[in-house]
Amino acid sequence: MDHKFNLESLGWGSRWLAPAKLNLLLKIVGRRSDGYHLLQTVFQFIDLCDVLTYSPREDSLITLRSPLLGVDEADNLVVKAARLLQEASGMELGVDIDVEKNLPMGGGLGGGSSDAATTLVALNYLWGCHLSVEQLLGLGLKLGADVPVFIRGKCAWAEGVGEILTPIALTEDWYVIVVPECHVSTQEIFASSLLTRDSEPITINDFVSGRDENDCLETVASLYRPVREAAKALSQFGEARLTGTGACIFAAFETEAKARYAERMLVKHWNVFAAKGHNESPLYTKKYPGCGSKRRCDD
Repeated sequence: MDHKFNLESLGWGSRWLAPAKLNLLLKIVGRRSDGYHLLQTVFQFIDLCDVLTYSPREDSLITLRSPLLGVDEADNLVVKAARLLQEASGMELGVDIDVEKNLPMGGGLGGGSSDAATTLVALNYLWGCHLSVEQLLGLGLKLGADVPVFIRGKCAWAEGVGEILTPIALTEDWYVIVVPECHVSTQEIFASSLLTRDSEPITINDFVSGRDENDCLETVASLYRPVREAAKALSQFGEARLTGTGACIFAAFETEAKARYAERMLVKHWNVFAAKGHNESPLYTKKYPGCGSKRRCDD
């Protein structure tokens, strides 16, 4: 692994971080013959994290100690990631996995994909599978288009279905993220007749110059009233933007003080937190001071 030197302090029972991401841009520029949408997007990490721990088993079973309510264990991306790595590497040992869930489901913050990516990276190291990063990226893509960026661990411009990654360095702003009380279905949004699917492609320079639109915002806001209301509330303090296909709404701030002020003003009526943007994943750097305003990731 490219990041091996940063993993050496971690082992069985350690707290492995799975960070959230923001989509700072999302354009839908076409559609493949198999129905998948062709995208342009930008991923940046924030310091809100799920935390995973792994315990070894002598048998080949893979178990989840903290199953998600309403999600069958066999369908959980963490379990799927562990089984995929087990099969690809010929590993005969199993693992017990515990997930401390801090990222909201259906919020567009990439929680499931990040958990899966951390599981691939962690178990590749803990099991001693010795798969290369490129091999892990291939496994991750089988689990979801967002998984590779979490494996790579770098802020990135992404194209294709989200798997063609170009590392970029961006300003590490502070963000305020509002979490509406709804779960947005990505499948519903991509199937909607309201969605624009033929946006003109842009360049990285266009994005850096201020082109940061999300083609899904209008569709999500029209179908989900809580998202529409969250955008209205946050727009009092900055440009309200949608991450991914939602539901979370975010705005960027130049300083922590400005972000904390907006957070204080909104927290009485909304589930809201301030978080620092980072160009490298905490899975590898472990340099984040905390998990947004909720808790420390690295305690």
